[in-house]
Order: sequence, then structure tokens, then C-alpha cells
Amino acid sequence: MRILVTGATGFIGRAFCKLALEKGHEVGALLLPSETPPVQLHENSKIIWLRGSLEAPPWPEVNAFQPQSCLHLAWIATPGIYLESPANEDFFNTSLTFATQARAIGVKHFCVAGTCIEYRIVDGLLSEIRTPIEPTTRYAKWKNELRLALETQNFPFAWGRVFYPYGPGEHPERLCSSIISKLAQREQVILKTPGSTKDYIYVDDVASAFLKILETHFLGIVNIGTGVGVSVREIASNIGHLMGTPELVSELKPARNDAFGNVVADAGRLRGLGWQPTSTLLEGLQNLIASRSRALPT
Repeated sequence: MRILVTGATGFIGRAFCKLALEKGHEVGALLLPSETPPVQLHENSKIIWLRGSLEAPPWPEVNAFQPQSCLHLAWIATPGIYLESPANEDFFNTSLTFATQARAIGVKHFCVAGTCIEYRIVDGLLSEIRTPIEPTTRYAKWKNELRLALETQNFPFAWGRVFYPYGPGEHPERLCSSIISKLAQREQVILKTPGSTKDYIYVDDVASAFLKILETHFLGIVNIGTGVGVSVREIASNIGHLMGTPELVSELKPARNDAFGNVVADAGRLRGLGWQPTSTLLEGLQNLIASRSRALPT
């Protein structure tokens, strides 16, 4: 399959491109003029780097690649900024234009990375069928607006609602990496919302989920999560023990409330496509610790 990928140099994008190439697919990766290809992908003959942006894609080169499918990952995702950034509306507009043009040049299957916080956050598993949609942030709102806009155009697409990815290559301010960095410097880690529970999914498993969606030509909405909730307390405790510094982890008392306190996927639809996670939480955290250790100053 020839797959066009936006956000190919991002956290999920790098993992997806690597896996797709390993599985024998050809990848046309959108690359900003200011970017350089990731080292692990640069020399693979089955990836074509298409220099341009979401606002100004290199359509002649894209058309020459003749993509059959497209995975759209490009969006703002900087921790502490992305949830309420005005840039979310810009990404909505450019994404809709991009999708329309991709369809015009012959892309038959379009898959977009949505977000789990499009849902109303309720007790229990979040279901594609039963859980109401109620975005409360700009990020979730404009993601959802894109889905609605594609639906009104009768566009054949899949919408993967990503839960909480983690793993090598993630932003250093994300939860797991920030804990690792502090413990590596033997700093105290005080958990502000220790009971907050999320569906953490290893980045390679996110990549395999998106590839499964494309390979099966799935259309519709599908949660990309494991179906298992893990608390911040469990994350920090596991990292502390793996790094030999459990005594540096403590909890704020009283703990603070988290508006997204229980965000766990009903993963039945994804598993029904034949997908299974390949990494346990401990394996994923070990891999992340090893990668962060190489990146941290000595």
C-alpha cells in the first residue's frame, strides 16, 4: 500500500512510518522545509520525503507518489499549550482543505487522529457507540469539528480517537518523561492528582492500531486505547521502582481534582479488527526510561 502521512516526524508519526515500512508498505511523508528526516527513517528506500506543509502541500510530488491511503496526524500537541491554543482552528481549516484535495487526487481511504477528550468524561469505559460527545477544550472541539465536516462531505474516512500514548520520542514534559527526568536528577516527585486514571498506550501499539485501520480499510470511529486504566500513582510507582528511587515519589495532600480524572477506552471495536497490544506497561516504561537516560545529561 502507498500511504501518505502528515505529521510523519512527530511522536506517533515516526513510530507509524517505521512500522509501515517494516511491513512492506511505501510511505510518502510530508516534511516541513525546515525539518530533517529522522535518522531511523532517512535511508529507507521505501519512504519518499515530500517537502511542504499542511498549508502548502507539494501536490505535484504527492500526485506522482499516487497515495492510496492517507494517515493525517499533523496537529498542535505541545504540552501546556495545545488544549486551548488558537492554532487548533487553523489546523481544522488546513486539515479540511488538505483532505478535500487528497480525495481529489485519488486517495481512497483517509484516516485521522482524533482525541479521546472529544467524549463527555463519564465513569466507566468510553464507547464509540454509547458515550456522548462533549468537547470542552479548543483542541477537542476543533478535532470534532473536522470529523463532522468530513461526514457532511460523505468522505470515506476512519477516525481514530487516540487515548494517552507514551514511549520513546515523546515530549519531555509529558507525564512519564517528566517523572523520569526528575528521578534521574534525584529530585522529589510530588503527585498532584495521584488517583487520576487514564488509558496509557505504548506508542508502537498506537502505530500498529493505525496501520491495522488502514490495512483493513476500516471506516468509522474507533478508540485507540488498551481498555485498561492506570492511575498516575501506578505510573509513578512503577517508574520509581524501575529506577531504584521509589522513596522520591510522594503525593500532595489533599490531592487536586482532575477534570479528566477517568479516561479509559472501550477497546472492543479496535480488538475486533484483529489488533492486540504488544507491550505491557512495565515493558513500555522500561523502554522509555532507557531512551530518556540516553537523552539526559550525564
